[in-house]
Amino acid sequence: MRARDKVAVRAIRSALAALDNAGAVPIDGAPRAGAIEGSAIGAGAVEAPRRELGEDDMAGILRAEAAERLSAADELAAPEHAARVADLRAEAVVLLGFLEGSGSPGAV
Repeated sequence: MRARDKVAVRAIRSALAALDNAGAVPIDGAPRAGAIEGSAIGAGAVEAPRRELGEDDMAGILRAEAAERLSAADELAAPEHAARVADLRAEAVVLLGFLEGSGSPGAV
């Protein structure tokens, strides 16, 4: 962020959101609607434990995020989308750089 690299910041924020979403687990059996009297009460009453992601899980998510960007870049063939295609490819490079160990989270 300090380097003002908007493409890298956008890629990292998106990847962090994807990792956060992957840790969410569905709440089974929780009432979706109903009377207020039947709702949970107290701090943390409706909190669900998050799924622990391993290194392989996180790497897979980063690979999927990069692949999604490359696929979107391939679909944008019109010349007026050239800047967006370049941004998508640059975001994919940033994400793949983290997988190869060359990404530097401290620099963004």
